[in-house]
This record gives sequence, C-alpha cells and structure tokens, in this order.
Amino acid sequence: MSHSAESKTERIDIRTNSHVKKLLQQAAAASHKNVSEFLLEHGLIAAQNALTNRQVFALDDEQWQAFQNALDAPTTDKPRLRRLLTEPSVFE
Repeated sequence: MSHSAESKTERIDIRTNSHVKKLLQQAAAASHKNVSEFLLEHGLIAAQNALTNRQVFALDDEQWQAFQNALDAPTTDKPRLRRLLTEPSVFE
C-alpha cells in the first residue's frame, strides 16, 4: 500500500514565524499545492535522503574496486594513532 493510499490519521503540528509561513505559502502556491501537501512532499524527500545517506552508498565499478582494494590491503602501523588510543586521556 502506498503512503498516499493509507488513511491520514496522524497530525504533525509546527510553529513558525510569519516570514517563514509566508515563504512556505508562496512556495506551495508556486508548486500548485497547499502548504500541508508541500511540506509533506518535501519533508518526505528530505527524510528519505537523510536515511539513505546513512544506509546506502552507491559506487561505480571503478570506485567499488578501489573500495574492495582498500578493504583487502594489509593494515599499516600508525604509531601516533596507537599512542592516542593507548595513553590516558586528559579527561582521565
């Protein structure tokens, strides 16, 4: 079932100032939508982008091979990093 086919039983309330409200109304009108439709559409896009950026990343064949090579490469000693992780912190 698509999101638009589900019954709309939940409400989201937001508070803003008059300048922001007017801007949203103008943008909604320019998109031939009401403010609720405009905010919902663009809010969903922003939410999907935010979650996708945390869950999925896409690489072309060359980037994928470079990523695989980096994972397969032997580790190198990093004395400064080892010291940072093994010495007591200034907060301890």
